[in-house]
Amino acid sequence: MPATIIQERTAHLVEWLTSDECHDLDASMALCRLGSLLRREGVPVDLVVFHLRRLHPQILGSMMLWEPGKQVFVRHFERAPDLLRRLAGSPILHVMTSRSWLALRTDDTRWTVPAEFRDRGLSELLIAPMAHGGADAQASAVTFGTRQPAGFSPSERHLLNSIMPSLRNAIELKLWRATATTLLDTYIGPATGRRILSGHVERGDIETLEAALMFCDLRGFTDLSNRVSDQRILEVLNIYFDQVVPAITAHNGEILKFIGDGVLAIFQNSAAPGESCRAAFDAARAAQQRLRAIILPDAELRAGIALHYGHVSYGNIGSRDRLDFTVIGPDVNLTSRIEGMCDALGYSLLMSERFAKLLSRPDIIDVGSHRLKGFTDPIQLLALAEQ
Repeated sequence: MPATIIQERTAHLVEWLTSDECHDLDASMALCRLGSLLRREGVPVDLVVFHLRRLHPQILGSMMLWEPGKQVFVRHFERAPDLLRRLAGSPILHVMTSRSWLALRTDDTRWTVPAEFRDRGLSELLIAPMAHGGADAQASAVTFGTRQPAGFSPSERHLLNSIMPSLRNAIELKLWRATATTLLDTYIGPATGRRILSGHVERGDIETLEAALMFCDLRGFTDLSNRVSDQRILEVLNIYFDQVVPAITAHNGEILKFIGDGVLAIFQNSAAPGESCRAAFDAARAAQQRLRAIILPDAELRAGIALHYGHVSYGNIGSRDRLDFTVIGPDVNLTSRIEGMCDALGYSLLMSERFAKLLSRPDIIDVGSHRLKGFTDPIQLLALAEQ
């Protein structure tokens, strides 16, 4: 292929990789379009695969595989202690680690050809690194496969090499978008994450909303901490949260804060406060049911849960250079104080008078007015007749 034609085709591909169209596509759709454009520019690719390293609490990486005329196949690799050991001998891992290109004939016995590449009639794989960030940052990779008996020609390899900086930059931007969303969802919740990404990052930027509040706290945590190792404490806490958090999210609640062994969550349906309270109540009951089903040899997973309906203010607080996204307000404090009465009154679930009225269940009983720390007037508390 003449040099002028290679330069022209390279320019077409680089122009697309830096275009608004590519910018607006997710990684999967960008892969599909890239494969089609490579073939249109005369590059005999019969397979293009993105091997993307992920900064994700559950997923180590993702594979996106394109073939002409087919939908992109996506597979996620969950984090596992032995995953990297199982990938030993993988040419993909070698390229990610060495950050160097690898041309691999599919009949080469020196490498373990990934199962996804077998039985496709491919003659050669050309694997290239996509390094993100500095020298210490993790690297992804891309594989170009061809059925052309002689493999890729020198001019075709030169073209693929020439577009790699633009391809790397385009994919890195998409990865960082996904990473930012994932980390914000994981650490502070989807709604709060969207708020931050939309620009609410200034110190003192506070939003107040009305919602059903739920505070759930592990009972006997101090005693457990004194009896078992720190490692075991973390294991038990994770087991506990694995029961409580899904119960909340399954009923459209959002975790606002983990406070040690406590969980603060809200349920918001501004048009129907009663529905918010029902969702919070159902989530509380589901969490209790899930916890009762867990039997541990050294710990009993019991929780005290408080339910209240009121206002919560949340936003950025801290110093100029170090901010935290936190929740404040009298109703937040009240919910926490109500939970603190669970042990004293012998109930695993307590609710405020306002919450109980909105919930409107016939099996709710009055357990009296009680003085709570920080509140001048006694607070009326209610509970289920049978717990």
